[in-house]
Amino acid sequence: MELIDTHTHLDFPDFDSDRTEVLAHSHTLGVGRMVVLGVYQQNWQRLWDLVQTDESLFAAFGLHPVYLNEHRPDDLTELGDWLTRLQGHQQLCAVGEIGLDYFLQALDRERQQALFEAQLKLAVDFQLPALLHVRRSHAAVIATLKRIRLPRGGIIHAFAGSQEEAREYIKLGFKLGLGGAATWPQALRMHKVLALLPVDAVVLETDSPDMAPAMYPGQRNCPEHLPDI
Repeated sequence: MELIDTHTHLDFPDFDSDRTEVLAHSHTLGVGRMVVLGVYQQNWQRLWDLVQTDESLFAAFGLHPVYLNEHRPDDLTELGDWLTRLQGHQQLCAVGEIGLDYFLQALDRERQQALFEAQLKLAVDFQLPALLHVRRSHAAVIATLKRIRLPRGGIIHAFAGSQEEAREYIKLGFKLGLGGAATWPQALRMHKVLALLPVDAVVLETDSPDMAPAMYPGQRNCPEHLPDI
């Protein structure tokens, strides 16, 4: 069975010393394809250069809410330019990582919302799914997705919401990303919700190099860990 890691940041410097080896070993373990997500304009070219070295890698481009204060006004225009240039390329798969983060109090929510909506509209315009970062913001994200409908849906990265929120996302055409967080024994609420979800609503992810599973505490997370997850 081929596994797909739907959420990685393999372009990050954490992998500079052994990226080739990580990819090769992941393939031997059955991880056949991996999505690499952009988080700010400065890493899009590096990300695309990486993806072009391996046909098993797929790229998503986006402006992550956590880096809100680093994004420039013209980054949205440049995102549209990137999507235009690469439209139809088999290794362009989504707009992401985008979304809303209400956990970090210093991030302006109105600016986050405006950026989120603009990028969702790009996903609609280019007929791409969206890969979403949602942290303590499920109600706002669901309300936004009901107003801006994505024909190709997307994935809620590291889903940790309620059963009701899961149902709303599924109705909106989204899959729920399951990664390292769900492997920890103390994630009791998440275990209860996951047990009630249809299997086809869930996709696997690592969020490499972050969110290591319980089997590898404190270590750098890798696509190699996906079979264990």
